[in-house]
Amino acid sequence: MKTIKVLGTGCLNCITTEEIIKKVAKEQCIDVEVIKISDIQDIMSYDVMSTPAVVINEKVLIKGRIPSIDEVKGFFKDEEENCSNDTDNSCCSPTDQDTDSCCS
Repeated sequence: MKTIKVLGTGCLNCITTEEIIKKVAKEQCIDVEVIKISDIQDIMSYDVMSTPAVVINEKVLIKGRIPSIDEVKGFFKDEEENCSNDTDNSCCSPTDQDTDSCCS
């Protein structure tokens, strides 16, 4: 499971960032835990002064803006490449198998 932290005080942009991450993870069958960090001191400990911010593996990848869907897909690239093997396409739905290289 990938853990992603969304840093922000609860503004609409922070909520949107969290929603985008969860939506992309669901679409790509990625098991993800999204942790919301709203305490100002905790946010500042990541050297973030502008939110929303996205942290993966304790590395700040996005500061002060909503990530694009393509950026979020990039966060999950490694998991997508390892999605299936010769015996198991369990993360893929039947419709994905026709369109998604991960599921073939």
